[in-house]
Amino acid sequence: MGRRSDGREESAHRRATQLTSEGLLPGVDYRPSPNCDDRPADEPIRLLVIHAISLPPGQFGGDGIARLFANCLDPEQHPYYREIQALRVSAHFLIRRRGEMIQFVPCRMRAWHAGVSQWRSRQCCNDFSIGVELEGSDQTPFTAPQYRRLVALTEVLRHHYPIEDIVGHSDIAPGRKTDPGPFFDWSRFHRMLIR
Repeated sequence: MGRRSDGREESAHRRATQLTSEGLLPGVDYRPSPNCDDRPADEPIRLLVIHAISLPPGQFGGDGIARLFANCLDPEQHPYYREIQALRVSAHFLIRRRGEMIQFVPCRMRAWHAGVSQWRSRQCCNDFSIGVELEGSDQTPFTAPQYRRLVALTEVLRHHYPIEDIVGHSDIAPGRKTDPGPFFDWSRFHRMLIR
């Protein structure tokens, strides 16, 4: 006999699969980034791009990523920050090592995450994609909570948008980008999505 869900479970499931009209995910920490703009008119969201980032490089848990996306990175905090402090970048979502998620850009807006990029002969992937950053690096496996949160987020996004493909940053900017890197387990991710 199947388990009957009560009203609270159903209500929680509905909230978990809904986005606001602006493209915000209810219950997620929202820290608006100025590094976004309007998408081209009548451009559907058809691509999900997975990235990896750590600031300082190889270190996890600090506020460097959020500061980078807010244009307030302190160049005195780390030598690497002097090299990147002028960057104007963002992503729609960041998933931390323990699975916590932060949203920086509403999905209806164009986040500045892909840069010079191409997918299926189309340029400017920012126009029609959503960018998800995983806190990680090319040298470190990602965590189970990150995979779970990424799968749940992917399901929500697929529910709302006609997403045709899920790619890594390296797939749309080969030679320029390597993320999410060799430690992102695509097979595991796809198996979890199927389940």
